[in-house]
Amino acid sequence: MSAARQTYHHGDLRRALLEEGLELAREGGPDAVVLREATRRAGVSANAAYRHFADRDALLADVVSRAQAEAADVIARAIAEVDEFAEVDRFGEGGAGDPASRARARFRAVGVGYLRFALTEPGLFRTAFAVPTDLSRSASPDAAGAGGRTPFQLLSDQLDEMLVTGVLPAAERPGAELLAWSAVHGLAMLALEGPLRDLPRTAIDALTPRLVRMVDLGLGVVRPPSG
Repeated sequence: MSAARQTYHHGDLRRALLEEGLELAREGGPDAVVLREATRRAGVSANAAYRHFADRDALLADVVSRAQAEAADVIARAIAEVDEFAEVDRFGEGGAGDPASRARARFRAVGVGYLRFALTEPGLFRTAFAVPTDLSRSASPDAAGAGGRTPFQLLSDQLDEMLVTGVLPAAERPGAELLAWSAVHGLAMLALEGPLRDLPRTAIDALTPRLVRMVDLGLGVVRPPSG
C-alpha cells in the first residue's frame, strides 16, 4: 500500500491525491500527472477528488511546488557536504578553510545538487522546472524544502554569501541567479533530452565540477591571491 493510500485512509484525501500526483510525475514527468489516474490510484471517486482539485491543472500546480521542494532538499544536502577542508578542495581553489573559499564551495555545490537532482529524478526535474512560466514559486513556502528555502532562495543565499565575503564583485550580483541557473539547467537538459543524453552518467558527473567552476569564474569571482 502506498504512503498516499495510507494517508487517505486516515482522512486526508487532498494529501493522498497530491502524493499520487507526485509519483506520477516521478515516473513520467509533467505529462503523466493526470487527475483521473491520481484518483484511480488513491482508490476514490472523481467526485471526491474534485472537492480538492478543480481540474488537472490545479493538481499539477501543487505537484510542481512539491517537486521543487524535493529539488531544494537535494541541493541543501549538497551544500551540507561542504566543510572547510575536503569540499573546498573539491570545488574551490587550493583548499583553504577561509570564509571566501567556503562561500565559493557552497555556491558551486548548489549547481552540483541541481544537476544531481536532474539526473537522479528526471521526471520530477522536468515537472519542477519545465512547467512554470514565471518565478512566482521562487519564494513560495510550498516550494521550500525541509530547511525552509526554495531552490532559487538557496542559490540566492550562496551568491549573497560570496558578496559578503568579498568573492563576488557587487557589480556582478544583480541577476546572477539567472545566469548561474541558466548554465546548469542547460547542461541538465542537454543530458536529459539533447545530444548528450547518450553519454554515460559518469561523463556528466565529470563535467559537473568543471561547469560550476566556469560559472563562478564567469560571474567575475575574485580569485584569492596566490602564495
